[in-house]
Amino acid sequence: MKRAFITGITGQDGAYLAKFLINKGYQVVGGYRRCSSPNTWRLKALGVEDRVKLVPIELLEYENLLRTLEQVSPHEVYNLAAQSFVGLSFELPIYTGEVDGIGVTRLLEAVHHTNPLAKFYQASTSEMFGNATPPQSERTPFIPRSPYGAAKLYAHSMAQTYREAYGVHVSSGILFNHESPLRGAEFVTQKIAQGLKAKRFPIRLGNLEAKRDWGFAGDYVEAMWLMVQQDEPQDYVIATGETHTVREFATLAAKAIGMEIEWQEDGTVGVDIYGKPIFEVSEEFYRPAEVDHLQGDPSKAQAYLGWKAKTELPELARMMVA
Repeated sequence: MKRAFITGITGQDGAYLAKFLINKGYQVVGGYRRCSSPNTWRLKALGVEDRVKLVPIELLEYENLLRTLEQVSPHEVYNLAAQSFVGLSFELPIYTGEVDGIGVTRLLEAVHHTNPLAKFYQASTSEMFGNATPPQSERTPFIPRSPYGAAKLYAHSMAQTYREAYGVHVSSGILFNHESPLRGAEFVTQKIAQGLKAKRFPIRLGNLEAKRDWGFAGDYVEAMWLMVQQDEPQDYVIATGETHTVREFATLAAKAIGMEIEWQEDGTVGVDIYGKPIFEVSEEFYRPAEVDHLQGDPSKAQAYLGWKAKTELPELARMMVA
C-alpha cells in the first residue's frame, strides 16, 4: 500500500486529494497546523475523516518536519499547506513569506535528508504570473504582484533547485483559480455563494472586472496525482483555458438560484427584477496591486498527463450555491 503525506489536509485541496488517494488505495497521513481543535469539517463532508491519520506539523519548525517525515516515511509528499489568501498577504507579508516560501524550503530539505526517494508535489499558483500577458503557460515570465505570489515564486524556484541540484523528484502544479463548495469564506466565489444562500444583501465586492480562469478543485487534485506518477518530474500549468470576470461569476451564481441580475449603468451595483441591490462594489475590497487577467494554457498537461478540466463555470457556480 502506498503511503501519502499531505500537508494542509484540512483545506479545500487537501480534503479532495485525500478522498482521491483513498479511493486509489493509498494510506493517507495528513499534516495540520497544531491547534486546540483541528478543523476537519471538509474531510467529514467528503466522508473520509475517519480514514485519514492526522499529525500536527509546523512549517516554521524544521526539526518538527524532520521528525514527522521520519515517522511517516511516505512514498509521496503533497505540500498544500500555505497562507493562501492573496488579500491577507498584503497585511501579513513577512508571515506569508515564512510559510509559503521559506516553509517550503524547510520541507524540501527535510524530505531530501529523511526520504530522498519520495516523490514531492509542490502547490504553485497562477498568482506568480501577475500581469504577464495571457494566456499564461510554463514558458510565460513570472511577474508577481502580491506578497503571496512572490513567496510562492520563491518556493517554486526552490523546488526546481532541489530537483536539479539534488535529484529530488519534485513537480510543481501552477494551478489557476479552483473553487468548490469547500472553499474558504474569505474567497470571492464563496463570499458570493454564501451571500446568495443566506440572502445577505447587498453582497459587497471589489474589482468586478478582474478576469480569472476558474475550475473545480475536485478536477484539479487528479492533476496533482498524475504529476507525481511521471518518471520525470516537471512543472505544469493546470487550468481550464477559459477566463471570466468576477461580474460574470456573480451573475451566473445568482442565475443558479433563479435570480436575474441587471447591472446599473456605471456597473457598480447589480439589482434583481424588483430593483433591490444584490451586489455592490466597495473600494474596501480592492487590493493595493491588482492582477487584471489570468488565463492558463493547459496544453502541456493535456499532452503529457492526459488531463483536462471537466467542470465548466456555470456548473461550478450552481454547485457552490446548491
